[in-house]
Amino acid sequence: MECAWKPDEQGLQQILQLLKESQSPDTTTQRSVQQKLEQLNQYPDFNNYLIFVLTKLKSEDEPTRSLSGLILKNNVKAHYQNFPNGVSEFIKNECLQNIGDSSPLIRATVGILITTIASKGELQNWPELLPKLCQLLDSEDYNTCEGAFGALQKICEDSAEILDSDMLDRPLNVMIPKFLQFFKHNSPKIRSHAIACVNQFIISRTQALMLHIDPFIENLFALATDEEPEVRKNVCRALVMLLEVRMDRLLPHMHNIIQYMLQRTQDQDENVALEACEFWLTLAEQPVCKDVLSGHLAQLTPVLVNGMRYSEIDIILLKGDVEEEDEAIPDNEQDIRPRFHRSRTVAQQHEGSDGIEEEDDDDDDLDDDDTISDWNLRKCSAAALDVLANVFRDELLLHILPLLKELLFHQEWVVKESGILVLGAIAEGCMQGMIAYLPELIPHLVQCLSDKKALVRSIACWTLSRYAHWVVSQPPDQYLKPLMTELLKRILDGNKRVQEAACSAFATLEEEACTELVPYLAFILDTLVFAFSKYQHKNLLILYDAIGTLADSVGHHLNKPEYIQMLMPPLIQKWNQLKDEDKDLFPLLECLSSVATALQSGFLPYCEPVYQRCVNLVQKTLAQAMVNLHQSQPDAYESPDKDFMIVALDLLSGLAEGLGGNIEQLVARSNILTLMYQCMQDKMPEVRQSSFALLGDLTKACFQHVKPCIADFMPILGTNLNPELISVCNNATWAIGEISIQMGADMQPYVAMVLHQLIEIINRPNTPKTLLENTAITIGRLGYVCPQEVAPMLQQFIRPWCTSLRNIRDNEEKDSAFRGICTMITVNPGGVVQDFIFFCDAVASWVNPKDDLRDMFYKILHGFKDQVGEENWCRFSDQFPLPLKERLAAFYGV
Repeated sequence: MECAWKPDEQGLQQILQLLKESQSPDTTTQRSVQQKLEQLNQYPDFNNYLIFVLTKLKSEDEPTRSLSGLILKNNVKAHYQNFPNGVSEFIKNECLQNIGDSSPLIRATVGILITTIASKGELQNWPELLPKLCQLLDSEDYNTCEGAFGALQKICEDSAEILDSDMLDRPLNVMIPKFLQFFKHNSPKIRSHAIACVNQFIISRTQALMLHIDPFIENLFALATDEEPEVRKNVCRALVMLLEVRMDRLLPHMHNIIQYMLQRTQDQDENVALEACEFWLTLAEQPVCKDVLSGHLAQLTPVLVNGMRYSEIDIILLKGDVEEEDEAIPDNEQDIRPRFHRSRTVAQQHEGSDGIEEEDDDDDDLDDDDTISDWNLRKCSAAALDVLANVFRDELLLHILPLLKELLFHQEWVVKESGILVLGAIAEGCMQGMIAYLPELIPHLVQCLSDKKALVRSIACWTLSRYAHWVVSQPPDQYLKPLMTELLKRILDGNKRVQEAACSAFATLEEEACTELVPYLAFILDTLVFAFSKYQHKNLLILYDAIGTLADSVGHHLNKPEYIQMLMPPLIQKWNQLKDEDKDLFPLLECLSSVATALQSGFLPYCEPVYQRCVNLVQKTLAQAMVNLHQSQPDAYESPDKDFMIVALDLLSGLAEGLGGNIEQLVARSNILTLMYQCMQDKMPEVRQSSFALLGDLTKACFQHVKPCIADFMPILGTNLNPELISVCNNATWAIGEISIQMGADMQPYVAMVLHQLIEIINRPNTPKTLLENTAITIGRLGYVCPQEVAPMLQQFIRPWCTSLRNIRDNEEKDSAFRGICTMITVNPGGVVQDFIFFCDAVASWVNPKDDLRDMFYKILHGFKDQVGEENWCRFSDQFPLPLKERLAAFYGV
C-alpha cells in the first residue's frame, strides 16, 4: 500500500495566500499571481496541493476551494500529459471520492475537473470512471447522486462522439437505459440532469438511443407539465431536436405536441418559452410543416405576435422609457462585435439584374436589438414568424392582418413597436398580399420615424428597409423621396441605437435604389459626412459600410469634383488617425475599396499614400508570420492577424480596378509582385483568394509588370483549381482567363497545367453558378489564344460550357469566351456535332454581339446546315423550342 501524499504546511500556506490574492480586483496583483502560478507549475506536486485544497481542506471557504479546483482544471487543460503518474492517479481518486461533496459549488467544480481530464483523451485511460459514476447514481445519498449526474452530464456534452465509438466498448448501451430510469426520480434537479444527458445523443442519431426511442418519447410526454422549469425546458429542447431526427415517431402525436408547444411558448419562465419557440422555427423547415400546422395558425399567430413585445426587463435595460440622447457618450468597447471581412470574389453579371448578384446574405436579419442577450423570446418569435410567412404566404396573412390593424395604431408605444416588428418580419413571405396595403402603411411607417420613443424610431427604420424593394419600384416622388429624407434625418438622430438602425436601413435602401439615388447625391453625402463628426466608435463602423454601399450603388456618378471634395477629406483624416494595428482599418479599407472603384480617375490624388500603406500592411503581416514560423514556442507569440493582409489585398484590387493603367507607376515602384508570390502560397485560403483577385486586376491594369512572373505564378494557379474551396478556385480560374487574354499565343506552355482541372470542374455536379461561369469563360479564353491545345477536348466540355454561359449578359468576358469557342469549333468541328443544339441555344442568348462575332456565328451555323443538308437541318431544327427557332431565323437566317 503506497503511503498517501501529505502537503507540506508551509507550502500549503503559500498556495492559500496566492488563492486569496487572486480574488483581488487589482490588475497588478492579478499579474503577479499569474507569474507565481507559472513558477509553481515547475513543481510536480503543485497540482496535489490544488486538489488537496479543493477536496480535503474543509476549513477554507468554498470560493477559495473552488478556485483551487479551477486553477487545477486549467493546468490539466494545458499540461496534463506532463503530470507524473502518481499525481494524475491521486487527482483521479480524489475526484471520484468527492463527487458527492455536501456543497453544490464543490460538487460542480469536481465535475468540471473530471470532464476536463476525460476530454484529454483520458476516457480510454480511466476505464473505471464511467462504471463508477453510473454506480454512484444509485446512491441513497442525494448529494452523491446529483454530483455524479452533474459530472455525467458534462461528460456527455464534451465527449458525446467518443462515448458512441468502439474505442470504449459502447458504454451508452448501458448508460442510456440507466438515464431513462431517472426521468421519474423525485428530485427535479436529477430529472433535469437525466433528460439533459440523453438529449446530447439525439442529433447524432446515436444507435443506443434509437433502440429506446419509444420509451424515451413516452417519458418525455410524462414530464410535459413538470413543475420544475429546467425540466420543462429540457423536454422542449428534446422535442425540437426530435423534429429533425425522428419526425416519424412524433407525427402520430403531432396534434398534441403542437397544442403543448403553444402552451409552453407562453410559459411563465422565459427560458422555457424560448426553447418552445424554437419548435416553430424548426418545424417550418420540415416538409410536413404545411400539413400539420395549417389548422393551428389561428392559435399560433397571436402567440408569436405577443412574444414579439419587449419585456419589461428589456425596456429597463434599453432605457426605452427614458427618452435619452446618448450620442455624446462614448461606446463601451466590449459591446463592439468583431466584424468579418468578406473577401473579394469575382462574379458575372446576369440578365435583368443591375450589377453582380450576391449570394443572398441576409444582412437585414432580425438583429434590431443586439445589446440585450443575443437570442431571446422576442427575436425567436420574430424569426419564427418570418420563416412561417415564407411557408404559408397569404394564408398566414389572413390571421395577421386583423392583429396588425390593432397593433400598428395602438396608443401604447410598446404595443405599436411590436406591430412594426411584425410588419417587418412578414415582409419577405407575405409581400404579394401586403402590396395592397403598402400605399397606406409606408407613409404611416415614415411618420413613425419621428416618434418620441427611440425604440419605435429604430424599429421603423428596420421595417422600412424590408420594404425597400417595393418603395423603389414606385415613382420616386411618391415614397422614395419622403422615405430617404426622413431616414437621413434619423442617421443624425440623437440616439445611438436609432443612428445604427437608420444607417443599416439606408445601406439596404442604397442596394435596392442604385442609380435612382443619383439626383440626391449631394444631399446624401452632406448627411453621411456630417455623421462622421457626430458618431461614436460602434456606429462609425456602420457608417463606413453605408458609404461603401453608396459607392457600389451609384458607381461613376460619384466621380464629380464637388462630391469628392465632400467625401474624401473625412475618410483620409480617419485613415491618417488609425494605427496599422487598429482593427477599425478593416471597415475603412473596405469602404475605400468601394470608393476607389467608383471614383476611378477621381481617386488619383489620394491613391499613392493608400497604395503604399496597403503594401506595407501586407509586408508587415508576412514578416510577422515568418518570425512566428521560426519561434520555438509558437504559442508564445500572437499569430499575426491575417485579416489585415486580406483587406489590404482587396483594397489594392479596388485601386487596380478603379485606376486601371494609372496604377502602373505605383506597381513599378513597389515590391507588390514579390509579396503576392508569397500570399498566393499562404496556407490560409482567404489570403490566396484575395491574392488571385488582385493578380487578375493587375493583369488587366498593367500586365507589363506581371508578365515576368508568369512562369512562377502559373503552377501555383494550377494547384489552386480545387473546387472544394469555391472562392479560391473561382478567383484563380478568373485570373487564368485574364492572363490568357494578355499572353496570347505565349500561353501555350501553360495550358497543360490548368486545362484538365478546368474541364473537371465544369463537369462536376452541384458546382455553384459563379464558378461554372468563370470556368467556362476561362476555357473559352484559353481556346481563343491556344486553339490547337484546347480544341481537341471540345467534346468533353461543350455542353456544360453552353448551358452555363447562356444566362450571363453580353460583356467583354462573354465576348472573348465565345470567340474562343468559335475558333475551336473551326479547328475541331466534330467535337460539337452531338451537342450542336446547345451551341445554337447559347448563340441565341446574345442580344447584340459585335459584327465580327456575329459573322463567326453565322459561318458556323450555315456551315453546319450545309454539311448536313436541308432535309436533315429541318428535322434537327424541329426539335428547337419556338423562341429559339424564331431568334435564329431572324438573326442568322437559318
